[in-house]
Order: sequence, then structure tokens, then C-alpha cells
Amino acid sequence: MSHVIRFYSVTDTCGWCSNFAPYPIRLNGKTWPTSEHYFQAQKFAAPADQEAVRNARTPMLAARMGRDRKRKLRRDWESVKVSVMRQAVQAKFTQHAQLARLLLDTGEATLIEHTEQDDDWGDGGDGHGRNMLGRILMEVREALSQRT
Repeated sequence: MSHVIRFYSVTDTCGWCSNFAPYPIRLNGKTWPTSEHYFQAQKFAAPADQEAVRNARTPMLAARMGRDRKRKLRRDWESVKVSVMRQAVQAKFTQHAQLARLLLDTGEATLIEHTEQDDDWGDGGDGHGRNMLGRILMEVREALSQRT
């Protein structure tokens, strides 16, 4: 059986896996304070809404803004959200060599975002969730391992 690494909070041992971890990424010609800022901003069609999220003081605030339905969600969000997350995670781990090394050092471990708050990106707290963030991290780890 494969080793399992669960993460959620940035204060966890593998907190660097979290999208809230303080590693800026550069995408679409802009610097985003965290991968969470980028992901949440991409939910919106209006550049002003994207910029407001990019400028959020914390990733938690960016996440709250991303869930605010007073802002107009882009029409195709459900069909593009996984590729947007993949783009954010790839940027994070290719733009920060120390993070790439940490991810590669997880070896063959199964990476699981362990939270009751989310059964799409996480495991739903009891393993029934899709764990899409964990899956994307493992995909990125595989791609990085083929470069070295």
C-alpha cells in the first residue's frame, strides 16, 4: 500500500501543498500572491473583478471573494475550473524550485487534501471526495519527475 500524505492548513507539515501557501505565481502577465488568488480570480469574466481578487490581502479573502455571487461568474467556469487549477499548481511548482523539490520528495505518496469543507477539491473529510487538488499535485509531481 502506498504512503498517504494528508494536507490542508498551511501550518501542516505539507502545508506548502495548500493553495493558501504564500508562494507568488506569475501567470497571464501578472503576479498573483498565491495560487488561490489566481484560481479564484479566474472565476470571473470581468477584468475588474479578477483584479479585485488578485489584490485581496489574504488567500482566505480571495476565496471568499471567489464565492461571492454578486460578481458575475464566467459562463464556462464549470468546464474550465480543473484546467485553471492545473495551470495554477503547475505555475507554483515550476516557478519555485524549492517547492518542486519538496513535491518530488513525496515520492509515490498519495497526496490528499483532507477537509470536511470540500468534497470536490478535497476528500470530504472521510475519503468520499474527489480530491482533485491532490490528483493535480500528483500529476504535476509526475511531470516534474520526468524533467529531472
